[in-house]
Amino acid sequence: MKNKKSTWTSILPFLIFVGLYLFVGIFLTAIGNKKGFYAMPASISVIVGIIFAFLIYRGTIDEKFNSLIAGCGDNNIIIMCLIFLLAGAFGSVTEKIGGVESTVNLGLRLIPSQFIVPGMFLIACFVCLAIGTSMGTIATIGPICITLAAKTGINPALLLGALLGGAMFGNNMSIIADTGIAITRILDIPIKEKFKLNLRTTGLAVIGTVILYFFFGNTGATTITDIGGYNLIKILPYIAVLVVSLMGVNVFVVLTMGIILAGGIGIYYGSFDILGFTGSIQTGFLNMFDVLIFSLLIGGLAAMVKDAGGIEWLNQKLRKIIVGQKSAKFVAMLLPGAVDASLANDTVTCVVTGPIIKEISDDYHIDRRKSGSLMHTTVCVLQSILPYGAQILLATSLTGGKVSPIAIIPYLWYGFLALGISILTIFIPFDERKKDRVKDPAVKSDVKTELQAN
Repeated sequence: MKNKKSTWTSILPFLIFVGLYLFVGIFLTAIGNKKGFYAMPASISVIVGIIFAFLIYRGTIDEKFNSLIAGCGDNNIIIMCLIFLLAGAFGSVTEKIGGVESTVNLGLRLIPSQFIVPGMFLIACFVCLAIGTSMGTIATIGPICITLAAKTGINPALLLGALLGGAMFGNNMSIIADTGIAITRILDIPIKEKFKLNLRTTGLAVIGTVILYFFFGNTGATTITDIGGYNLIKILPYIAVLVVSLMGVNVFVVLTMGIILAGGIGIYYGSFDILGFTGSIQTGFLNMFDVLIFSLLIGGLAAMVKDAGGIEWLNQKLRKIIVGQKSAKFVAMLLPGAVDASLANDTVTCVVTGPIIKEISDDYHIDRRKSGSLMHTTVCVLQSILPYGAQILLATSLTGGKVSPIAIIPYLWYGFLALGISILTIFIPFDERKKDRVKDPAVKSDVKTELQAN
């Protein structure tokens, strides 16, 4: 299934998918549907795009079907889906044993009450880093923020801004976040290497944010006495997964080890028996069903679009605004940013734009880890800043309408710092080691080989 000449019609099925998803989301939000962009599964929009691809592309039905199946069965797509399943199981089991609750309560006990705002930011950072979901972090810690605001007199918008900022960081850096998994698999980069490079920019943003919250969030609040209990053993699976993954162990081994460790702790403390443990694993699998199906389908659609010349057409258009490495790096931020602003879904954005960013990175001799870092930071930050994004809508819904999404945005200091520092690294690449930089654009660099060598 090959078109002789790449034209804008080659990418039409993808535009139909994006347009339908965007139109339905905007319409449902406008009529007051609380789920907005998340009311209709993204997979349905992809299926509509696939149907149009079958209708407008040249070739036989068998050729088109083979292209679809080849895309769905791409090695990276299948590996990504398996990691999604294990990440979902790990999150479900650790939540069931009380790991999230213990983490939050421990943080509240360790942090002096007069430093609640920077403390809440750091707690959210660690919790999201551990569980890999910004939505889960907000749902877990959000009610605590509202209670603390009522008890201490702290502006609830400030506390929720700190919470969202921490969730941004955790979602950007977690090795089990679906967005990070998607980026590293599509760009074919080791998640440990992306984590280390990302830390050089996000670490600065974290330090700057803590300083800002320290000076502008210190309200002299009274001591909070009704904090729940915690168990250090129940926090152990998060720490173990983080440490072992940074040692370079295969992600399948890391997550499987984390699930078994959390399961053993849960059985020991009576959180569940063997059957309950397996049930929690199954619940985690089911929680990832939507993103798994979407990933398979978008992989199939992407293959059809590529075979029809759509990716080549889009690359030709993008290259008209790229004059070198710096502008190519900007595209690694602008393209995902524009798509995420349209779709309000970071994982969908990364799966859709990842193949394009990968090709641009290779053609312009940019370390894929750098492209992944720029891409990931952009979508994570935008996802929490968008007033119609799920994260900020969830946070404000916990206040019963007392705090609007617009009221929180001025306090999302981590996001603004992270974006600013990422843009700065395009001009001053202090986050990249000298041996990883390609100074001569005329010299072809095999990025994949270089990554494996490191």
